[in-house]
Amino acid sequence: MTASHLLVPVPIPDRVAALIGSCIPPHIVEAEFDAECAAREVRRFRGPRLCAEDQADREQALAELARTNKILAAHHPRLPVRPGSSW
Repeated sequence: MTASHLLVPVPIPDRVAALIGSCIPPHIVEAEFDAECAAREVRRFRGPRLCAEDQADREQALAELARTNKILAAHHPRLPVRPGSSW
């Protein structure tokens, strides 16, 4: 048994990624990309004191992440992206 946190991410060749991507509906691939971008944006706005503009941007990113995660979860329950996850 291996722990998932001990696994090292291995790069996937472009041809394999294209094959995997062709098996997944386009709206799911787009939602996954948008979720990753939103999670990165949420992580960017961390800190004890954020100005009102940064707080609004963080809330916008959280809303986008929630919207895309809803689409991903409808396709498969393990697809949603969390802001703190590494991959």
